[in-house]
Amino acid sequence: MLLWEQWRLAFDDRSPIYRQIILQFSQAFVRGDISPGERIPSIREMSALLKVNTNTMQRAYQEMERDGLISSKRGTGYFSTEEKEMIEKTRRILALDSQSRFMGEMRALGCADTEILKELEIFIKEGVKNGNNANAGFHVAAGS
Repeated sequence: MLLWEQWRLAFDDRSPIYRQIILQFSQAFVRGDISPGERIPSIREMSALLKVNTNTMQRAYQEMERDGLISSKRGTGYFSTEEKEMIEKTRRILALDSQSRFMGEMRALGCADTEILKELEIFIKEGVKNGNNANAGFHVAAGS
């Protein structure tokens, strides 16, 4: 099954759909699910697959093209970027966004930066020891 056929987005009302589509593409580029220079489905094909309005998909493609994630070749279609620097830049942007959300959530819980750092070190060590970070527990004591 093609990558595109597996995409079933559960759209979040807090963010515009076209931004969520761009995020899905960006994550696929960074993970390597979409190869550099790979042909991607047309606007009409993707809007049918994701069950979104073609105008929404067109806006997502326009933004990705403006940002350098994709390019269009007249008569041929759309292609993912071949620039490794762009993929690395996208990875960094996604990572910073994730870190920012995480830090905001942890601070909202009342955790100090030093406490967060200490707990992250424990989390990473346990994840390495267990072979999977998903199994590592967080050790912040209640009321800390």
